[in-house]
Amino acid sequence: MSPHVESFHHAATGTWTHVVADPGSRTAAIIDPVLDFDPASGRVWSEAAQAVLACARDAKLRVEWILETHAHADHLTGAAWLKDQLAKEGGASARIGIGAGITAVQRHFRDVFALGDGFPVDGSQFDHLFTDGECIALGELGIDVIATPGHTSDSVSYRVGDALFVGDTLFAPNGGTARCDFPGADAATLYQSIRRLYALPDATRVFLCHDYPANGAAPTAETTIGAEKTGNTQLQADTSEADYIAFRHKRDATLAVPRLLYPSLQVNIRAGRLPDADERARVFLKVPLRCEA
Repeated sequence: MSPHVESFHHAATGTWTHVVADPGSRTAAIIDPVLDFDPASGRVWSEAAQAVLACARDAKLRVEWILETHAHADHLTGAAWLKDQLAKEGGASARIGIGAGITAVQRHFRDVFALGDGFPVDGSQFDHLFTDGECIALGELGIDVIATPGHTSDSVSYRVGDALFVGDTLFAPNGGTARCDFPGADAATLYQSIRRLYALPDATRVFLCHDYPANGAAPTAETTIGAEKTGNTQLQADTSEADYIAFRHKRDATLAVPRLLYPSLQVNIRAGRLPDADERARVFLKVPLRCEA
């Protein structure tokens, strides 16, 4: 059975958010939501998340899950904001889920940001940590969890009927695959993760987390496993593991640090909650400095 999918592109970060619903029960999940953030002013707002919420409200969907494909390094997640708004509206209590590998991400960035021993690194900020092969209900449909580490240790893909939500693991065929230079990343592991996805039927619809179109071009939200296997510029069906690893190492050495890396991770390892406010209700994000003078 095919789920219904509505996709929302956040131009400022190139992020796709997807609302996937069981047409019969109108039960839904929101995947990879975005919270707007301007690093120059420190302003945080909810325009993108409001659009997703309005879609769910207008379609009379019952949102049961807010799913993260991983702790993103390029945008702040809107998961906590959406959960709070859904609760205020008196609907079903939506649960925030992410891959169980988030605990390794939390351990690493607790040290990076000097968050102290009081910061939990057991994933308890989230409502559920998914393991490989787990299946949860979405109305009459099931959501199958496929662990796809390599880009990050917590990366997972979600399969709902003929639809697959891959996070950063794959981009549109002309965009290639995820980078492998983050903490916990590994090109060989990502190669094997993508091979697992390539074993799915060619007609499987692949919904992307990011697309960065050229000026004047429309962003791509959806492709297929068959199109990735035959046309992905970095890893096709006949690409060897050795060739992919060599390419990935060479390519990753040229990539800049994501612009929102530090703000994103401080929020995203908290499931979208901002750091605690001080006694004057001020909230701060940290920027670790590398002093090379």
